Parts: sequence; C-alpha cells; structure tokens
Amino acid sequence: MNCPLCTTADTPLIETPVPGGAAEATVHICAACADPETAPAHFRAIASTMWTEDRALQVLAARTLKRLDVDWARDLSEQLYLDEETQLWVDSAPQETAHKDSNGVALAAGDTVVLIKDLNVKGAGFTAKRGTAVHRISLVADNPAHIEGRVEGQRIVILTEFVKKRG
Repeated sequence: MNCPLCTTADTPLIETPVPGGAAEATVHICAACADPETAPAHFRAIASTMWTEDRALQVLAARTLKRLDVDWARDLSEQLYLDEETQLWVDSAPQETAHKDSNGVALAAGDTVVLIKDLNVKGAGFTAKRGTAVHRISLVADNPAHIEGRVEGQRIVILTEFVKKRG
C-alpha cells in the first residue's frame, strides 16, 4: 500500500495519531514519515498530497511542512490554504521540546545534565568544570539552544551543545 503523505509505494503503514482536533484522529503513514529525523527530501511528494480531502492527513501535512527547515517546504506551507477549523487543529499541536543535549536527546525542565566541556562563566569569574552535574534545569522558552541551571551556587545560562542528559 502507498503512504498517503509521501506516496512511497509498497511500504508497511503504521497508525499515527494526529492530536489536537475536536476528535482525536489517526492516519496510516510509513515509518519514515512518522520519524521526525527523516530527511526533508523524503517529503517532496507532499506538494500534491497536502491537497487531500482527508482533514487529518491535511493537518499532518501542514505540521510536517512547518517543521521542515528548507525553502521549498516554507513555500508550500505559504501556499496551503486551510479552512479556519483545520488551521486551528494544525496550530493546536502539542509542543515538543526543541531543547536537545549534545547527543540529540530531548531535555525537559527538571532534568539533570552533565557538562561535557569546561565552560568559562562570563561575569562570574569561575570555570564550570567538565563532569559537573547541573540538577533541576530550566528551559529557556524562546531559545532552544539555551538552558539554565545552578553551578557553584550561581544561576547560569548554558548552551545545550555542551551538556549531556544524565540517565
């Protein structure tokens, strides 16, 4: 069977929820479409499938175009017309954290991370040493590359590329 999102032929389809609408809906798509790490090129066929009459699939197509960070996806997203109710469904998607550690593991408020590099703390006059555990981190809402935590009694901003989530 063909995937209704990317049109890949003869691939097993998996049931995928499309949360946020008045009624929870599911669509059956291929594993590659369900994986947020799939390369943008996989979704080139979305230019035609985004016009489907299946509202749940249309919502999934719109959300996929929003998360792809390439010019052609932004162009398609601007072209896509959705009725008001469907657009509300698209916009009501549960927010996944964009905060990821150096290994790509999602970070959440309250997690403990370990520094993977010595960091000079500007304005505080000390160096946060590699291997230091930072407990109960906070996520900086408007910047997924930053978290906050206490090191040596001081609240500091830390770049997520220099931390690893502790199991």
